[in-house]
Amino acid sequence: MMMPDRGHPCRIGTRGTPLALAQANEVRNLLTTALGLEPDAFEIVVIRTTGDRVTDQPLRAFGGKGLFTKEIEEALLEGRVDCAVHSMKDVPVVQPEGLVIDACLQSEDVRDAFLSLSGCALGDMPEGSTLGTSSLRRRAQVLRLRPDLNVVEFRGNVQTRLRKLESGVAHGTLLAMAGLRRLGLAGCARVVPMDVHDMLPAVGQGVICVERREDDSDVAQLIDAVRHPDTEARMKAERAFLARLDGSCRTPIAGYGEVRDGRLRLAGEILRPDGSEAHAGTRTGPVENGPALGRDLAEVLLAEAGPGFLAP
Repeated sequence: MMMPDRGHPCRIGTRGTPLALAQANEVRNLLTTALGLEPDAFEIVVIRTTGDRVTDQPLRAFGGKGLFTKEIEEALLEGRVDCAVHSMKDVPVVQPEGLVIDACLQSEDVRDAFLSLSGCALGDMPEGSTLGTSSLRRRAQVLRLRPDLNVVEFRGNVQTRLRKLESGVAHGTLLAMAGLRRLGLAGCARVVPMDVHDMLPAVGQGVICVERREDDSDVAQLIDAVRHPDTEARMKAERAFLARLDGSCRTPIAGYGEVRDGRLRLAGEILRPDGSEAHAGTRTGPVENGPALGRDLAEVLLAEAGPGFLAP
């Protein structure tokens, strides 16, 4: 395939963390292989986001998950990059006008992983141990499973959190298996994967997505080479579920869709931040009905929980 003649390589915008760069390089490698192009047909452009700059406060205290995408999307709208690579779980359900999430790569491992210096499982932590996490969802789910634990704020990229663990800030933490695998850390003896039935993942966990300008047909044609239809069907259902719940970093919400033989099964959960109450359910139907399944499951859980359950 011929690259569009723009006078420069196709510029891929990304955060500058080791995991974000690994994901951007994964997209570039898939594109060069699928399209028969040389690596220099694509340029990775690092953009520092507010979420990367402010690491001493919980995300929910200063704007939520959009702060990992805002500056990258501004660069995309201004034409400084041609597409952007994100972790789908960081992407708000409402896109800025003029931008579209155009492709999702095949999902990685969706599970959470428990890490401790001893390599024990979450259930084996001594009573009163300290667990660090920056995720309100993980905090609520952990306290539901282990209300005896002391859960503290634990922000930073994967390497930063591992250093905090080494220095004794906490006895254990939770990270996404997908990120650990992409960084070559999943084989560490301290990594204990959590079953999705015990800890339902975040909406979009394990999924890399590519964003572009809505009117850029040239980039749309390029990106089409790496899309994974089953993962995209899962995302439509999960994000419809999240959108109906008005999900943000201020609300503990989990959701996971599986596609098999043209059918989609969606599991969802909403929790109180302290883990004292949770409501969960599933919906199953044809893949093409994914968004409707997501909205329906959200309605059921909201009705069960009652007014104000997800109020920040």
